[in-house]
Amino acid sequence: MPFDKPHAVSPGLWALAWKRLRSDRVAMVSLAIVAVFLVMMLLSATGLLAKDWAREVGVNYAPPTFVGPAEPTSAPAETAASDKPTELPIEDPLADALAAIRSEGGAVPKAPEGAAADDSKTVDPLADVMADIKSKAVATVAAEARAQTLPLGGDKWGRDVLKKVIKGSETSIFVGLAAACVATLLGTVFGALAGYYGKWLDDVFNWFYSVFTAIPYLLLILAVAAVLQQKGTFTIVLILGLTGWTGTFRLIRGEYLKHKGREYVQAADAIGASNARRMFVHIFPNISHVVLVQLSIYTVAFIKSEVILSFLGFGVPVDVVSWGSMLNEAQNELILGKWWQLAAAGTFMAVLVTAFSLFTDALRDALDPKLK
Repeated sequence: MPFDKPHAVSPGLWALAWKRLRSDRVAMVSLAIVAVFLVMMLLSATGLLAKDWAREVGVNYAPPTFVGPAEPTSAPAETAASDKPTELPIEDPLADALAAIRSEGGAVPKAPEGAAADDSKTVDPLADVMADIKSKAVATVAAEARAQTLPLGGDKWGRDVLKKVIKGSETSIFVGLAAACVATLLGTVFGALAGYYGKWLDDVFNWFYSVFTAIPYLLLILAVAAVLQQKGTFTIVLILGLTGWTGTFRLIRGEYLKHKGREYVQAADAIGASNARRMFVHIFPNISHVVLVQLSIYTVAFIKSEVILSFLGFGVPVDVVSWGSMLNEAQNELILGKWWQLAAAGTFMAVLVTAFSLFTDALRDALDPKLK
């Protein structure tokens, strides 16, 4: 019986990359933070978290709990001592008309049966209705007691800033991921076609690349958003995805130019593999790490781009909340000294972008085949 000598199997690129990532504490902490934000986005999208973000649960501009309730303004002592709910001033729409009838001595309607006749007063046909409206309004004010403080404060309508920033993460992170997927897909396909086939097809794609890169990127997306004049989440995804593919195109084109002359591609050609199979079955797995790194980089860049667009008024519509729309609201609140919405949105965005950037740098180093 022949002796089978055990032999070690060389680990692949992804196994080596995961081993390097696990040994990097900063990368693993960053990955954990990114995972928490992604889970938070999914829970918000499914309605399990921050579903009632638009509910007005606090007073207007409720301060954060750690700051404490705002000092009450000068109010009468008897108002503070009274426990009765404040009655809302409800106007009678027929008060002026009835006063004019009384002053002109108009005809007095006949009083109901069983009621004492009073020639000096007229009967108000809406008296019972107005009394019912007043009683319901007072009961509503008494039932809907609003909180004086909230965990991270409240906005001008009394909505919880913590729930708003969680709901806003759903929009901002979704836009970043979706736009990054669109841009990476377009850049990969265009770069593969241009690098593999070359000749006139390469010239056409290089012309498009030169046109897009000749315009500053931020100015380009603002110009496209101003021309479309249609706000919406999917509109932002298309704007960012259709204008942000140039970086991936440049890298993938160079990789295909380098790999199409390698021996394994020539061997695939010799056994009759089609061009599409050689491009996406043989070459693409060897450059997939470049695509993954570009996807991570684009996600960070597009999250910031969505915030800029929404802050300038070209992003999400009014009924959709995002980190950018929160910063847009906070600029007016900051003038009044209400800083908590700005701090909450800015902190959440800074933490996610920093964690994603650190993870992207670690991923790029881990996938570098030159590292041992």
